Amino acid sequence: MAGKAVKYVAKAVGGYQYPWQEKLAKYKDELSKGVWGYWELGAWKPLSISARHRARLRKEVLLSGADWEYDPARKEMKTKRKGHKVDRLAAEKRERTKELMEGMPQMLADYKKRKWEQKMKAEEDAAKKTLQE
Repeated sequence: MAGKAVKYVAKAVGGYQYPWQEKLAKYKDELSKGVWGYWELGAWKPLSISARHRARLRKEVLLSGADWEYDPARKEMKTKRKGHKVDRLAAEKRERTKELMEGMPQMLADYKKRKWEQKMKAEEDAAKKTLQE
């Protein structure tokens, strides 16, 4: 007797189909407003369908092979850096120093040229000053 009852219950459960097309048509406007709710006239309004029922409806739609376009767009994931900040900064500093050292001969030549021009200008100014006196 118990075996027949189990078969009957299993058949009833297996034969039941969740009416997702009707539910989707009924809540289409509500689902398009957002996942959790929406602002209306300066007040937050939750959806009229609960999160549990929304999740079940989404699951049934996806299981049937249809698309679920009511999920919000996914944001790009932030990647967390591994290791200590000090090590990263030290490596960046070494790279920057290497780049600067490659340009060092040109920097020194420019510096020497500027100093020489300053010295020449100072000598010219001194010569003009002595001529004026």
